[in-house]
Amino acid sequence: MRILLLGGDGFLGRHASAVLRSLPGATVLTAGRRPAHDLRLDLGTAQAGPLGEELAALAPDVVVNFAGAVAGSAVKLAEVNARGPAVLCEALALGTPKARLVHIGSAGEYGVCAEGESLTEQADARPVGVYGATKLAGSLAVAGSPLDAVVLRVFNPVGPGAPAGSLPGRLAAELRRVAPEGAAGVVTVGDLSAYRDFVDARDIARAVGLAASADRPLPRVLNLASGRAQPVRAIADGLVAASGFTGRIDESGAGSERSAGVSWQQADVSAAARELGWHPETVLADTLRDLWLDTDGPASTPGVA
Repeated sequence: MRILLLGGDGFLGRHASAVLRSLPGATVLTAGRRPAHDLRLDLGTAQAGPLGEELAALAPDVVVNFAGAVAGSAVKLAEVNARGPAVLCEALALGTPKARLVHIGSAGEYGVCAEGESLTEQADARPVGVYGATKLAGSLAVAGSPLDAVVLRVFNPVGPGAPAGSLPGRLAAELRRVAPEGAAGVVTVGDLSAYRDFVDARDIARAVGLAASADRPLPRVLNLASGRAQPVRAIADGLVAASGFTGRIDESGAGSERSAGVSWQQADVSAAARELGWHPETVLADTLRDLWLDTDGPASTPGVA
């Protein structure tokens, strides 16, 4: 099985790369902007016709797309998150129409969720910002294509290598910075009272491997999450426990604009269990411990969140 991995340099892509390479008989090719990749590719500017020819030459059986932007201007977000998947679908239809496409979506596509409820894949998508709207547009392009394709909607990923732009990655870095100050150390964050559904990046990677190797077509959209909303404050509590930090967490800082306006999100992951045989295995405390103990630092690119 020939697998073409896009966005393998990012946080989630690096974890998924290891799983994909471990699949029996798998050959993993990579695509990205750097010369070291098997395919030089920038989905923000690629054209479907030439890309289709390049895909035909590579002849992948599966294409896994982690390429995405979580920050930047509206133009950048639209180019990478909305236009990119649409171009990729058209290019695949032209060059390798029988290849399976596994596209990584985001819980940001759903937007607001009523407190106490779980989002199924049939829930209305009501993104509250440009990021969520552009991710939704890309996922709709994939789900509406004639390809053998599945969108894996990832909720809030955490784990070793978490990018500095994410709360877990940023908080871990700040805890390391102020650790020498002991009890006098202060780490400033935004409000941590919202609830999110956190999922370990390695559990996501397992799901990607299962989706890539499934022997039958999959539903157009599958949620990947723990299935349990927890206060964002649990991230701080877990990292404080893992690090032994004795200072103070101050919640008076600016929060994430990307998450503003959504106080609760929780996923229903029964479809992923039924279709992939997938269940989240790693509890948040273990995820945060491993993030703290990780010595390799954050991924080189933000990846998808």
